[in-house]
Amino acid sequence: MKWWRFPWRRQAEARLSQAVLDGLPDAAAWLDDVGCILASNAALRQALGPAQPVRRRMPASQLFAAADRTAALSWLQGGRAPGQLRLAAPQGIAEQPVLPHRIPLPHGESLLLLRQVASRDNAAEADRLQTLGTLAGGIAHDFNNLLTVVLGASEDALRLAGPAPDPALAAELAQVRQAAERGALLVRQLLAYARQQVLAPRLVELNGAVEGIARLLERTVLRQGVTLELALDDPGRQVLIDPSQLDRVVMNLAMNARQAMQQGGRLQLGTGRLVLLSAMPGVPDTVPAGRWTVLEVADTGPGIPADILPRIFEPFFTTRIDQGGTGLGLATVHGIVRQSGGYMVVESAAGQGTRFRILLPRVEAPPEAPRPTPQAAIPHPVPQGPILLVEDEAPLRRLAERALGRAGHEVVVAEDAESALELVAGGLVPALLVSDVAMPGMDGVALAQALRRDLPGLPVLLVSGYANAVVEAQLAEANIRYLAKPYSPSGLVDAVAEQIRPA
Repeated sequence: MKWWRFPWRRQAEARLSQAVLDGLPDAAAWLDDVGCILASNAALRQALGPAQPVRRRMPASQLFAAADRTAALSWLQGGRAPGQLRLAAPQGIAEQPVLPHRIPLPHGESLLLLRQVASRDNAAEADRLQTLGTLAGGIAHDFNNLLTVVLGASEDALRLAGPAPDPALAAELAQVRQAAERGALLVRQLLAYARQQVLAPRLVELNGAVEGIARLLERTVLRQGVTLELALDDPGRQVLIDPSQLDRVVMNLAMNARQAMQQGGRLQLGTGRLVLLSAMPGVPDTVPAGRWTVLEVADTGPGIPADILPRIFEPFFTTRIDQGGTGLGLATVHGIVRQSGGYMVVESAAGQGTRFRILLPRVEAPPEAPRPTPQAAIPHPVPQGPILLVEDEAPLRRLAERALGRAGHEVVVAEDAESALELVAGGLVPALLVSDVAMPGMDGVALAQALRRDLPGLPVLLVSGYANAVVEAQLAEANIRYLAKPYSPSGLVDAVAEQIRPA
């Protein structure tokens, strides 16, 4: 008897084939002996989008773009395997490239696997970012410790020079401070590229934010001969993003556009919306299907050569090294956008200018109430009790102790968390804990939690050269203040004052 005369067997095999398909991470379909689709998985349907439905008994060649169907059909009928094919897509939507593979099965059937090219690129990018994130974290911690000492020493040297220091000495110390601040900026850019920053996202009305940035650009960035135009969507949309990072993204792209338009031109900032029914490949990102709010920065400059375009987001790649370019600007912008849940696509051609599109997830929540205006500074209060200062780096410990002592605080120091716990166990009742986050043994977060078990409500100020290390503490402990390294002595004193100020 033929196997197909047993319907129950065929049904069992159909269920098994569907289970196999559903367990595959890549787009896949089960084909019959003439190359028609018997079953497909969710990954394939998602890759094609709702406008390209997958139907049972549909020829598998119809999965591919019209220009690739002849090659696909020849391959499915036993011809030479193509290196790459593109999936079908609605008009106006980019066609997703895939690497096709076909596995023969019994009875002439086959399993069609379609691995998206972007998946390989994304995996490589994820590995690269993980490596760089680890490296950037180590650099941030150690380098910012050194920069804190440099900033503190330069501030102390200027203070010791008296109220009327020698102008030459003051100028030299100012250069030291500026160099340290540039070093700190470099570390922040590395963290941004590696998506390791601590962000403070909130709902932002995008049109209003762009109008505010435009006013700033007109005063500070645009050169003579460069005009600024706004093309804002109506009605405006909201996005969830750190407002300061949004400003940073647009300012960086605008400065690049200004550099490109040496002979003058037009810079356009625009907002809009986009609905993608399937993934949209682009440089540097493949944007997944969904509803997006769009921010565009476009210029009428000479455009970016095709051989350079894929590299412009690489860290340390720059075509302006003779002008002091570090090659971190666009890498930083891309890192901020991706950490904010968005994607970037750049389009450029020789003589036709450049357009950067930033796609952020659409949100429909009401706008947040405006934040209160900060109050004017008031004299620093002195706590009732000593400040417990915990820092494993001796130069930083001395710097912080001197700064707080000059401000009138009593300071008790400890070189690690275990020593701090012994001091408290011996009777010390601190009014405030100031601790580094990353230390040998117990870290600053664990120390704060341990002390608060016996001293509920103890104010805590955590300092760190690696901002991402305190994210969990900020979420878990509502009353923990964070101060980023490198900090100046006066910055430390101000942060302490914020923690001990009476409510």
